[in-house]
Amino acid sequence: MEEHSRTTQGSQILFAFLHGFVLLCMSMSIPLESATLPPRASGGTFGNETDRAALLDLKKRITQDPLHVMNSWNDSIHFCSWVGVTCNNSTKRVLILMLNSKNLVGFLPPSIGNLSHLTGINLVNNSFSGEIPQEMGRLQSLRSLNLSYNSFGGKIPTNISHCTLLSMLDLQHNEITGSIPDQLSSLMSLNHLWLTINNLTGTIPNWIGNFSSLKSLFLGQNNFQGSIPNELGRLTGLEWLGLDSNNLSGMVPSSIYNISSMYVFSVFDNQLHGELPPNIGIHLPNLQEFYGGANKFTGTIPTSLSNSSRLRMLDLRQNGLIGTLPAATLGRLQRLVRISFSYNRLESGKTGNLNFLSFLANCTSLRLLALNNNHFEGELPRSIGNLSTQLKYLFLGRNLIRGSIPDDIGNLLSLNDLGMEENYLSGIVPDEIGKLQKLATLYLYTNRFSGLIPSSIGNLTSLTQLYMYENRFAGSIPPNIGNCQSLLELDLSNNNISGTIPRELVGISSLSISLYLSNNYLTGSLPSEVGDLIHLVELDVSGNKLSSEIPTTLGSCIMLVHLHLEGNEFEGTIPQSLKNLRSLEEIDISRNNLSGQIPEFLGKFPFLYYLNLSYNDFEGELPKEGIFSNASGLSVIGNNRLCGGLPKLRLHACSIKKSHSSQRLLAPKVVIPISCALAFIIAMSCFIVARSKVNKSRGGPAASHSYKGWKSISYLELVQSTGSFSMDNLIGSGSFGSVYKGVLPTDGRVVAVKVLNLQQGGASKSFIDECKALRSIRHRNLVKIITACSSIDTQGNDFKSLVFEFMENGSLDSWLHPRDDEQSQSRD
Repeated sequence: MEEHSRTTQGSQILFAFLHGFVLLCMSMSIPLESATLPPRASGGTFGNETDRAALLDLKKRITQDPLHVMNSWNDSIHFCSWVGVTCNNSTKRVLILMLNSKNLVGFLPPSIGNLSHLTGINLVNNSFSGEIPQEMGRLQSLRSLNLSYNSFGGKIPTNISHCTLLSMLDLQHNEITGSIPDQLSSLMSLNHLWLTINNLTGTIPNWIGNFSSLKSLFLGQNNFQGSIPNELGRLTGLEWLGLDSNNLSGMVPSSIYNISSMYVFSVFDNQLHGELPPNIGIHLPNLQEFYGGANKFTGTIPTSLSNSSRLRMLDLRQNGLIGTLPAATLGRLQRLVRISFSYNRLESGKTGNLNFLSFLANCTSLRLLALNNNHFEGELPRSIGNLSTQLKYLFLGRNLIRGSIPDDIGNLLSLNDLGMEENYLSGIVPDEIGKLQKLATLYLYTNRFSGLIPSSIGNLTSLTQLYMYENRFAGSIPPNIGNCQSLLELDLSNNNISGTIPRELVGISSLSISLYLSNNYLTGSLPSEVGDLIHLVELDVSGNKLSSEIPTTLGSCIMLVHLHLEGNEFEGTIPQSLKNLRSLEEIDISRNNLSGQIPEFLGKFPFLYYLNLSYNDFEGELPKEGIFSNASGLSVIGNNRLCGGLPKLRLHACSIKKSHSSQRLLAPKVVIPISCALAFIIAMSCFIVARSKVNKSRGGPAASHSYKGWKSISYLELVQSTGSFSMDNLIGSGSFGSVYKGVLPTDGRVVAVKVLNLQQGGASKSFIDECKALRSIRHRNLVKIITACSSIDTQGNDFKSLVFEFMENGSLDSWLHPRDDEQSQSRD
């Protein structure tokens, strides 16, 4: 399809040229004295008010004007001097409205029909949208209407049929729907009808054959169906016929092949069948471009094409053509620029060789030769080097070609793309390939090439795609391949390449699509420079003998989608840096010597659907999230020390016993709270015993300060009582903590909760000291402690608090900082 895009582009350039030429002719047809612009208006004279009002209405419908074209459309000057407006000097009526390529956005108002003297409208290459107003039909003097390259929608207005003087109707490259209305059959003056690239449907009307003055008809890239009307053969003056990219079927009417005036004939990409007439070149002597590709044509290539001596473009690819290539015939067409016969069933014939290429050396303007996907066989002749020095595209892939590439290939210095893939080519790739310094793509894959990869490839600094996979290349990868700093894709897989991966190779920062080095004999480590490939999407170095650890720099390749490292000798753990590769969809690191635990982050990759960790030495519990919950996309077989996971994975259950390392990690979090809790319990026990003794000696408990044992309170209850320690309930804060007002959920009691800041040095000691001190304090100025809490919060951090009786007018300072002087007076 790349050829088709280039061909289409070339055709559009020609179409644009023709369109400009027609407009020029149209404007020149206006008498000079009539088209002269009037001087700036003086006083209040502005010519015809109807035209002025219609133009101002159009200005109102312009919603975007980045080039400020409409700034001149104001009453300070006569409207005939406004940008894009041409008037008749004597009548001061608008004749031409030319606002092409002004980047305008908006739509056409119905009042456009009030410009009744208009002969030409050119709004090409803007962003107008909406429907074309039916009021266009009132412009009965209109000769040229060009609304191409916009976004007009809806149907073709039927009232255009009233514009009977129209010689050009150009609506191409819009979003127009429906069929071609039959009312347009009245436009008998049409010279050019261009409706290409829309969404038109239905059949091609046979009444178009009545337009005897028609010179160009472009209906391509729509959705027309049915057959090509035989009536089109009556257009004896037709020069351009474009019916490409529709759903046309049947055979091309023989009458079409008799239009001797035709320059361009395009039926590319339809469902047409039948054979090309043997006398096509005789009846179409002026033919310059013939696009018949992507159809169902059969039979042989007519030798009569040699009579079409002006032929430049010949595209018959993707058909069912058979027989040999009439090279001698084509060799006489010295103006040929493009020859494409790819995807047919052509063959070399009885000679069984490719010597016919020698005849094409006469086509000195040839830029594209596409013979790929046929049945050509034989060896490449040395005469291949005699092809046009202007040749840019040479496609010979998917044939039966054998032998080696001649050194003479180095003569084709203009080559951009060279395709010789999927043949039986053998031997070495000649160093002369390095002379082709304009090469952008080089396809040599799936052949029988052997020997070293030529170091001269390093000279191809414009190369973007290099495919040499599935051959028998040996030796090491030449380091100077790193000079190819434009490479987007590189595939050297499935060869016999050995040695290490050059740092220069993985340092090609332009590699953004794929790097395939799989199934070779590469050794050593994966160079850390792989981290420079920050735009790379696919990396495959599987099936080699790479060793050492997976480089941590791989985590910089954040665009990776497919990562294949399987079948090597990588060791160590999966680097934590790989957690950055959140675009990954496939990971295969199976059949290595990797160990350690499987990191949790692999289960958090949102797009990962395939993960193969099999045949390594991973240990520990399998993560549960993401890909680890999808047994069909996960493989962990051959890791005997893994446990847990889905039942389908058939791993043994994990032991409850924690590992020694886990115990070490948990020790600080567990031992410290337990120690504090024990100290708290001991302090409380001492307090209870002491109080019992005092009560006994005094004949019973003192009602106002008695303690009968603190009722335990949980962290959750404190959260509930303080509204999750809301700032609204914060009473104040000090060096060792904060105090919140709360309501106990058990009895509705209002309390003050002191939460210790355990990050503050000495806070834990303060908690224990206060517990000890409060066991024997009795003083009228001190608040009463109700209970305490030593626990762990929702984040797993230590939590300690004291719960005091709330005193509406009590001292905040007494909650936060029990004073030493008060403690010294506590035994009154």
